[in-house]
Amino acid sequence: MGRLGKYTRRAFLVTTAAVAGGVAFGVWKASEVPPNPLTSTDEATVLNPWLIIDADGVTVITPRAEMGQGVYTTLAAMVAEELDVAWEDVRVLHGPPAQAYYNGAIMEAGLPYANYALTDRQRWVGEKMGAIPKLISLQVTGGSTSTVDGFEKMRHAGATAREVLKQAAAARLGVDIGTLTTENGQVISADGTRIAYADLAADAAEIDIPEVALRDPSEWKYLGTSMPRTDMVAKATGTAEFGADVQLPGMKFATVRMNPHLGGVMNSFDATAAEAMPGVEKIVDLGTGIAVIARSTWHAMQAADAVEIDWGPAPYPETTDAIFQAIEAAFDTDANSTLRDDGTIPEPAEGEITAEYRVPYLAHATMEPMNATAVLEGIDGFWMNPSAQMRSQGRLTLWCGNQAPVMARDKVAAAIGLEPEQVTVHTTFLGGGFGRRAEFDFSVLAARIATEMPGTPIKVIWSREEDMRHDFYRPAAMARFRGRVENGRATMLDAKIAAPSVTRQSMQRIADFSPPGADKGHVEGSFDQPYAIPNYRVAGHLADVAVPIGFWRSVGNSFNGFFHESFIDEMAHAAGADPLQFRIDLARPAHTPTANLLEAVGRMSDWGNDAPGTAKGVAMTYSFGTPVAEVIEVRDEGGRIRISRAWIACDVGRALDPSIIEAQMISGLIYGLSAAVMGEITFEDGQVQQGNFPDYDALRMHNTPEVAVQVFETNAHMGGVGEPGTPPAAPALANAIFALTGQRIRELPLWNSVDFVI
Repeated sequence: MGRLGKYTRRAFLVTTAAVAGGVAFGVWKASEVPPNPLTSTDEATVLNPWLIIDADGVTVITPRAEMGQGVYTTLAAMVAEELDVAWEDVRVLHGPPAQAYYNGAIMEAGLPYANYALTDRQRWVGEKMGAIPKLISLQVTGGSTSTVDGFEKMRHAGATAREVLKQAAAARLGVDIGTLTTENGQVISADGTRIAYADLAADAAEIDIPEVALRDPSEWKYLGTSMPRTDMVAKATGTAEFGADVQLPGMKFATVRMNPHLGGVMNSFDATAAEAMPGVEKIVDLGTGIAVIARSTWHAMQAADAVEIDWGPAPYPETTDAIFQAIEAAFDTDANSTLRDDGTIPEPAEGEITAEYRVPYLAHATMEPMNATAVLEGIDGFWMNPSAQMRSQGRLTLWCGNQAPVMARDKVAAAIGLEPEQVTVHTTFLGGGFGRRAEFDFSVLAARIATEMPGTPIKVIWSREEDMRHDFYRPAAMARFRGRVENGRATMLDAKIAAPSVTRQSMQRIADFSPPGADKGHVEGSFDQPYAIPNYRVAGHLADVAVPIGFWRSVGNSFNGFFHESFIDEMAHAAGADPLQFRIDLARPAHTPTANLLEAVGRMSDWGNDAPGTAKGVAMTYSFGTPVAEVIEVRDEGGRIRISRAWIACDVGRALDPSIIEAQMISGLIYGLSAAVMGEITFEDGQVQQGNFPDYDALRMHNTPEVAVQVFETNAHMGGVGEPGTPPAAPALANAIFALTGQRIRELPLWNSVDFVI
């Protein structure tokens, strides 16, 4: 990040037009205030990072990235609810990399407890653990935590602002503050005098932030209501700026080619033909690949294809089958975790239900491929082996969609030899994230390429093939389940799950540290489900495979949801029980909201009444603090299967924006169904075989089911909504296929076993 004053002017004042009499209000007590990333200018006065008031309304500074999940709207509504401003006067900007914007909720979500059964003591521990992200400046959008983390902070931002503005008005009018009210960006006196917030901002800036009680939900007018999206007009009119849209004077364009054997070296390259092509400015040796800088992205990509490169081998098995053999071998190692170990698990015996499942690697496949724009300024000449003086004068500015701006800033700075304060990061809209843009590789590569042409902005855009073949994938995984049913009920479930560890590999990349101990993310979606099975064990076995993996929408829940809910369905059929009622009976003693949710989705789908040629499957996964139950209906169309309808019931504890929650549940369902039907990353000769959407497709409008969503608010605590809709999708579909055809499919993607209407 650049100097704070410089950042304020660039990112806020210039981008949003002049801010007159601005004032920022925060939420922290004096003893708890992180450093303020903003500084005052002649045009704006700031106190804390959350809110700017000007003559045109208010600008909410959001700590989280907008990648289609509606977070700009919900976080802004939290501020506006307490501040008393008209919704049409609210604008939103993403904040700079800063400790003040840390995500405290994400650490609590990582504790090795089952969320549905958290004790008061465990919640207390989670709250205390929330201080760790503050200490390490963990500013990240992920884990379905944005609204949970912001719920108190952002409302306090609006409430303290409102009260300080009232104090300023009371002093100016010479009246008691208790006689003043607020409405639509104005303070109103008992005699009807109205003073605009902008006219009070300078005075309010001199007043200490008071302790303020938040409004009761019964008084809300924005929260709990479906609000017009703050990003809706810009996205509908094409004026929203995504990373790929950034345009700067004198810009050059670049693309990259990296080793298709992921993690392998580059032995040599010959760029003779590429250098002779029109529009090519420079070929850059990146060590493990090359970049081409050119006058257009098209010129860069054409030239990159012309570079002849000798690649070194991959550090993992060369084929998909060999990789799965390595994963399967993990079953013979000691378990990393046994986070659920209830009752007594007997030795294997006759009459047990057994099943083995497997799922493939998956790509994030964001609609906007990885990209970033960077410019290195403040130096003369080239950046090869810069002197200490040159290095101290260098400043790099980066524009990109990202989910972790502090990490992007710090990794970029380290990569090119700058201090973090010499790097400014502008976070644009994200054309899809799903965890992929929590990584920093695309930012670092753009910064490194920018050092080749100091003073020139360079936009680096990956080809779709480069993006898909150099992802940090959802890992492949396997599971072995065995269980027993007696008198129509499940009495034992014993699960073993084998996969590479996302948490350990990601943390090693991010922090050069691989956390020891039980890996919760590896078994989430299996060990933490609200089913009252008396003898219940889930063990996690970690496989050592060097394929790059990372956080993928719903992380471990994405594969464990399939394993666990497929097996619960198998147990129900073995018991001769209705699959829905079987789950309700298991959930009722463990967690009433989940049992009620299952009953609700049964009513929604008219469970038990199937038209000829149709069948339904059900699944439930409790993830990110939110239980979600889904029913999928499939229909036989001349031997081909169509996914015809879907029903979703979710219990978020508190529904802050019902329309956004509904949209996220549908989005999660479609993402999960796309992966279940056709998602698969495979390897041959150490290389990813899929390169574009014809190889790695998604459901389209014509084959996406009609979806109905019902949102409940009976859960004890507010949960996330961005990811919980994904895990139940695959098992609900597989269970529906079994109900229709009698074919039990234990391996994804399903189209390897079923002929779908595609």
